[in-house]
Amino acid sequence: MTGKRNATSLAGGCQCGGVRYEVQGPAIDVYVCHCRECQKQSSSAFGISVIVNSADLCLLSGEPRIWTRPATLGGSLDCAFCPNCGSRLWHGNPERDEVISIKGGSLDAPPNLSAVKHIWVSRKLPGIVVPDDAETCAEEPGSG
Repeated sequence: MTGKRNATSLAGGCQCGGVRYEVQGPAIDVYVCHCRECQKQSSSAFGISVIVNSADLCLLSGEPRIWTRPATLGGSLDCAFCPNCGSRLWHGNPERDEVISIKGGSLDAPPNLSAVKHIWVSRKLPGIVVPDDAETCAEEPGSG
């Protein structure tokens, strides 16, 4: 996960600055996820997931810790976070998984959410309005 820096990459890190990373390739997709796990993880109404190729992740400083939780549709999910401030950084195992989900709030430049996909809208909180023209999925993309 280490390598040289790329001027067109996505940069991010935790709140305290102890863990810094860079993604040296384009985002594959961006989701606004309304599942209960993302609500808890973000302490908000939804989570933002920026899907990237694992091979593009470059850890610049610090060493995240991993917490593994059961996934909603079976299996488990590795969650990387800063051991000092607790900020969630990404979901997935870069050593094992082809893609990982960078947590949008950890990016230095927040993603534009104007044309993103909304997933797990079956668990959307009351009062949250998803744009009429947004692509939506009741649960996980490709789950049914």
